[in-house]
Amino acid sequence: MSRFHLILIVLAAAALTSCAGRETRPASALPVSAIAPLAVSPAAADRHAEMVQRLHRLAPEADPGVIALALEARACAVSGGNVRAGTRLAVIDYTRPSTQKRMWVFDLERTALLYAEHVAHGRGSGENYATSFSNRDSSYQTSLGLFTTNETYVGGNGYSLRMDGLEPGINDNARERLIVMHGAPYVDPAQAQRQGRLGRSFGCPAVRPQVAQQVIDTLKQGQMLFAYADEAKWLSGSRWFGCSGRNARDILASARNARGGSSNIVAAAH
Repeated sequence: MSRFHLILIVLAAAALTSCAGRETRPASALPVSAIAPLAVSPAAADRHAEMVQRLHRLAPEADPGVIALALEARACAVSGGNVRAGTRLAVIDYTRPSTQKRMWVFDLERTALLYAEHVAHGRGSGENYATSFSNRDSSYQTSLGLFTTNETYVGGNGYSLRMDGLEPGINDNARERLIVMHGAPYVDPAQAQRQGRLGRSFGCPAVRPQVAQQVIDTLKQGQMLFAYADEAKWLSGSRWFGCSGRNARDILASARNARGGSSNIVAAAH
């Protein structure tokens, strides 16, 4: 064998080794650091504003500013090309008390409200109102921000939905913390009225057992969930606000003003 042929064989072997050692991940499993938002066109921003109004008409008790932030975060994440858009979006507003419905599940393709539900927060986050949030394991606190949904499983809390957080330092430990959606008997609106709050989770967005399977099946495998609260650091630092050239405060104020204002204006937005 000539020296030239030997060199070709060595190079080919090295190339094969490199290809075999390269990890291949599905788009939904890309690390958060690989996801970068891109600019959203003015026309797309106009469509989002119209969608906010349409969704708010379906769920008039929801804060239009929170709906607008949820749509903005979803659009920014999708525009990076590494997160699937899905057709359904769950919006949770933790500024509302646990005794009230504060989760809305929308079908964006059909512009329909699918569910309006009570949802629990973590026992470390507060009593009737959630006031503290964390990405830390064993904090028993709820995490904020944008999540993508993934697989279901049956565990200690029954049928459950795994979620992956898309915000570094805010919710990207969700899978490791086992922050999942599941049904729980302590999510009992009647009991909440008697005792002044819902029962609380270890940080999971738990829902009523009567609707858990239907809600989970609606949201599983590549849909999105957005959890909001009045946390200034997150509002000013989230990577998923600003694709349209506005910050979170501008988005909140614009959507609320378009609907004649809101009684649920957050302190962090001032």
